[in-house]
Amino acid sequence: MTGEIPVLLLDISRFLSRADGVLTGVDRVEFAYLRHFSSLDTPAFGLARTTLGYLLLDRSGLAALAEATQTGRWPVTDWMSRWNTRLSPGQKQVRSLAREVAVGRCAKGGLARLLRRHIPGPLHYFNVGHSNLGDRTILPIKALGAKVSVLVHDVIPLDYPQYQRPGTVEAFATKLAQVSRHADRVICLSGATEATIRAQLGAIGRVPDTVVAPLGVDLPRPVGEPWFGMGLDRGGYVITVGTIEPRKNHALLLDVWERHGAQLPPLLICGGRGWNNDAVFRRLDAGVPGVTELSGLPDDRLAALVAGSAALLFPSFAEGYGLPPLEAAGMGVPVLVSDLPVLRETLGDHATFLDPSDPDAWVQAILAMAANKPGRAPMQLTPWESHFKVALSMTC
Repeated sequence: MTGEIPVLLLDISRFLSRADGVLTGVDRVEFAYLRHFSSLDTPAFGLARTTLGYLLLDRSGLAALAEATQTGRWPVTDWMSRWNTRLSPGQKQVRSLAREVAVGRCAKGGLARLLRRHIPGPLHYFNVGHSNLGDRTILPIKALGAKVSVLVHDVIPLDYPQYQRPGTVEAFATKLAQVSRHADRVICLSGATEATIRAQLGAIGRVPDTVVAPLGVDLPRPVGEPWFGMGLDRGGYVITVGTIEPRKNHALLLDVWERHGAQLPPLLICGGRGWNNDAVFRRLDAGVPGVTELSGLPDDRLAALVAGSAALLFPSFAEGYGLPPLEAAGMGVPVLVSDLPVLRETLGDHATFLDPSDPDAWVQAILAMAANKPGRAPMQLTPWESHFKVALSMTC
C-alpha cells in the first residue's frame, strides 16, 4: 500500500440482525464500533451482507443506524423486507433503514465493483462480530489490496465444548479457520484470551499477527429504583447478570440458596434463558426460596438493580472478558467472581476470587460480605478511546 491513510470499512452484517433487541455481549462491542466509525473525521463505511446482496453505508448512514438503535425509532418496513419470512418484524425494520441510508448496493457477485466505485484509495476492513468471514466476502475485499483485522472475542466454544449448543463447536471452528486464512491481524481483548486464541489458531494452521486491545466499558446510566417495587431495600440483596446457560454456573447459586438461603440476602438472577440447561430451568420454575428470576430488562433498569445491590456474583466456569463484574466494579459495587485468568487480569484488586466448583467458599464469602458491607471506590474503567487507539492503529 501507499502512504495514504486507508479508508476504514466496518462489517455490520451481524449487527443488522441484533440492533432491534436488547444488546448484550458481542452486540455491545459491535455497537461501540458502529458509533466510533460514524464519528470519525476520516472516510469510514459500513458493509452489510443481506439475503439479496450487499449494502454500503457511509458515516451518515452509520450514524442513522446508531441513533435508531439507541432510540428504538425504526422506519416502516419496506416492500423488500416484507416478503422475507425468516426475519422478525424488528429485523425487517432494521434492514429497511439500512437500505434507506445506503450509498450503494449490489448483488452477491458485485462486491469488488461496489467498493471500487465508492471507496477511494487503500482499504482496511474490520470484522468484530464473528460472522461474514467466508470467501464470498473476504476474497473480493483482499483482491483490492485491503488489510483485514478481525476481533476474536474468545475461543470458548473450542476450549469448553461441553457448554455449547449442538452445532456451535463445528460452526465456530469453521469461523476460526476463516480467520486463520484471511486475517492480517487479530484483535484480542486480553492477554489471557490472546494466549488461548493463538493456541487454537496454531492447531488449525496459520497464526496471524495479534494485538491486545482491552475493551472500553461504558457504564449504563441507572434509572429509577426498581428494588423498591420488589419489596427490597437498597443494599439488601445480591445479583447475578448473564444468560442462563451452563457456562455461567447458575446451578452453584441455586445450590447455595437451597441450602443456606435463610442466612443469605435475596438473590436476583437477571438474564434470559439460554440452552442445555433444563435442570436449572426446572429448579427455577419450581422456585427456590430467596431467589427471583428476571429477564428482558432494559440496560438502565438493570443498571439500577446492579447499583442498588450489595454485591454482584459471577461464578462462571469460563469467560471471554466478563463485562457485568467490570460494570459493577465501576459503580463501586463489590464483586465476587470465579478465579479465572481473564478476570484476574481485568479486575485486579477490585474483586474477590473464588473457586466456581466450591459452593461452601461462596457461602462464606457472601456471609462475610453481608456482615461487613464493605464500601468500595469505583474502579477506573478503560475508555473506548484507549481500545480504538490500539485496534485501529494499523494503517499499513
